[in-house]
Amino acid sequence: MPIALPVALGLASGLVWVQGGAAQPVPQSMPVAPPTATPDHFLHPAYVPMPAPGPGEPAPPPAAEGAPVAMLVDMTSGRVLYARDAERPFLPASVTKTMTAFVAFELMAQGKLRADQMIPVRDETWAEWHTKGSRMFLERGSSVSVENLLLGIMNVSANDAAVVLAEGAAGSVPAWTAMMNDAARRLGMTNSHFGTPNGWMDNGVTHVSAHDLVRLAEAMIDRYPEYYHHYVGRPGMRWNDITQDNHDPILGKVRGVDGIKTGFTGEARYNYLSSAERDGRRLVMVVAGIDKPGDRRKVAESLLEWGFTAWTGHKLYDAGALVGDAQVQGGKAAHVGLVAPRNVMATLPTGAKSAVMMRVVYQGPLVAPIKQGAPVAELELRTGDGQMSRVPLLAAADVPVGGALDRLRAGFSRLWR
Repeated sequence: MPIALPVALGLASGLVWVQGGAAQPVPQSMPVAPPTATPDHFLHPAYVPMPAPGPGEPAPPPAAEGAPVAMLVDMTSGRVLYARDAERPFLPASVTKTMTAFVAFELMAQGKLRADQMIPVRDETWAEWHTKGSRMFLERGSSVSVENLLLGIMNVSANDAAVVLAEGAAGSVPAWTAMMNDAARRLGMTNSHFGTPNGWMDNGVTHVSAHDLVRLAEAMIDRYPEYYHHYVGRPGMRWNDITQDNHDPILGKVRGVDGIKTGFTGEARYNYLSSAERDGRRLVMVVAGIDKPGDRRKVAESLLEWGFTAWTGHKLYDAGALVGDAQVQGGKAAHVGLVAPRNVMATLPTGAKSAVMMRVVYQGPLVAPIKQGAPVAELELRTGDGQMSRVPLLAAADVPVGGALDRLRAGFSRLWR
C-alpha cells in the first residue's frame, strides 16, 4: 500500500512549507509492445495547438510554436514547465542512441562491461554500416574499446559504433534491443519501443515519446552522473585521422548545456534531447518533428532560456540530504533512510510566492534486499497554484535480507515508532 510520511517544516525564500494529506499510488511500469503502425502514424497526426499557460504561469516563448512535440521539465522539482503532445509516440532517429548508452552504463556499473574492453568490428557489420549515415569510420577487422565506442555514439552519433557495441556486449543486435526494451519497461517508458541500437529507420518499430525521453534522461543523470559527464557533451571526436563535430546545436552556445543527443532522418525530421544546469537547477528538454535544423536550434535555445529566466527554483534539500525514511519488511533493518539524488527545489514563476506541501510517498513496506542508491520512494511537492510534481528518493544504505531474529527485532521497532 502507498505510505505517506510528513517532512520537516521550514521557511525560506518567501515560501511556506505545510504538511500533506493522504498519499497517492506511485505509477507502475507497464511492458511495451512493438507497434503495428507505419511511420506515417507517427509523422502526420493532427497538429496540436500550442498549450496556453496555466493560471499565473509565464507564457512560453513564441518560438515554441515551431515544435510539434516538446517538453521541458525542471529535474530539481519534477515540475513540467512546458508540454506539447508529450505522450505522442514519434520516430527518435539517433536520439535512440541515448538508450544504448544507458544500457551500457548499467552494465558497466554492474561490472558486466568494462570501459577498456575491446570489441571486434565484424566484417558483416563493417560492410553494412561503413557508409550508412553518421559514423565513426571504424575499420574492418579492427577492435575498439567500449570507451571509444561510447564516445563515438554520444558525440558524433556513430551508427557503426552502436551496432558494434550491441553485438560485442550482448552477442547480437536482437539481444541488445531486448535489453533496451527491458530498461524502458523498468523506467516506465510506456510509449516507447526499440528495434535498433542506433535509430536507423525500421518502419516505426522504434518509437518514443517526449515524456519517456525525459524519464530516460533523468535516470541517466541521477544514476550514472560520472558516466554522463564523461561520455556526454563533448565538442566532437577525432578517430581514424578524421575529426568530427558534435551535432548538438546549442552545446557551448547556451550556458549550462551539457548534452544529450540529436537525431535526424528524412522520416523523423529534426529531434533533440537536451539537458542544462544553472545555479543548482537542471532542466531536461525534448523537441521533435521539426522541419529545419535552424528551427530546432531556435526552439531549443528559446525554451531553455525561458525555463531558467521565467521560472525560479527555491531550495528545499541539497543533493544527498536525508529527507525521511521508509519501513522495510524482511530485512536486517526495519527502516531505510531516503536521500535526494539531486538538489530539490520548489519551482515557481519568477517573482511568485506560494505555499508548498511536501510528503514522501512509496509503495510499502519496502521488501529486502534493498540496494543503496536504488530509487525506492518519491518526494511529492504541491504548490498553492495546484501544481503537483515528484522527484525520486534513493535508499541511503544497503538493507540485506534478515534472519528470524532480525525480523523479530524489526517488528518490535515498528511498534515503537
